[in-house]
Amino acid sequence: MENIETPQPEKPKKTFSEHLKDGFTLKHIIGLVLGGTAGFCYYFFVGCSSGSCSLKANPYYNIALGLLIGWLVADMFRKKKEK
Repeated sequence: MENIETPQPEKPKKTFSEHLKDGFTLKHIIGLVLGGTAGFCYYFFVGCSSGSCSLKANPYYNIALGLLIGWLVADMFRKKKEK
C-alpha cells in the first residue's frame, strides 16, 4: 500500500490590518507612552543645555529613542504560541 498524505488546507494569509492589530496591543501602547515620557524626561533633566551635543540637545531624537526602547521592552513580554 502506498503511504498517501492528505493535503492540509492552507491557512489564509493575514492582511496588513490584521498584522497591525496584532502589533498594537495595550502593553505596546503603554510601552510607547512610558518610553516617550522617559525620553522627554531624559532630554529635560540630563540633556545638553549648550547645544553642542548633537544627540542629547534634540528633544525629538530623545523622544523617538524612548518610543523605540519602550516598544522593544513591551515586545519582550510576549506569550508563547501554543501549537
